[in-house]
Amino acid sequence: MRYSTKLIGTTRLAGAALVLTMAAACGSPTSMANAPASGTESAPPSGSGSASASASTPVPPPGKPQFDPPQGAVRVPDNRVDGAALPKTFPKEVYSDNGGTVLVVRAEEGGCGHALGEAVEQSAQKVVVDLSETKAQTGQMCTMDLRHPVISVALAAPLGERTVVLKRSAPR
Repeated sequence: MRYSTKLIGTTRLAGAALVLTMAAACGSPTSMANAPASGTESAPPSGSGSASASASTPVPPPGKPQFDPPQGAVRVPDNRVDGAALPKTFPKEVYSDNGGTVLVVRAEEGGCGHALGEAVEQSAQKVVVDLSETKAQTGQMCTMDLRHPVISVALAAPLGERTVVLKRSAPR
């Protein structure tokens, strides 16, 4: 009987260690306590945006997605947004902010990836925005969720009447 008691105690200890290891790999409860409850992030403090952002307009800095467009951003009319290169299910929402010098684009990301956006071409007729996603680290466990954050893309000049062309490149 003594042997089986030791075996049960060892099994319980190994099970507890496994549960603690899995909890540590997924994130600690304290990090979740600081996460936004609504699924949205608040706007960053003024001055933390891109170099062209106004101190009075909270614009998310590059690489810092939000889930709602900044307050005061103006939606670019659908007839000035060309999303033909994107999959049908990909969102095609574009907003202008900061006097038209910042585009706020609805992007797509999932799992461990994070949405990226860059103005790769800016002419008098159009602005081409390349949307991509960061690659997940090798060996990292990721969820299979799909998110549609808005990301900011700085422009060299105000958008004006130019068309916004959205394209998608492979994860980086």
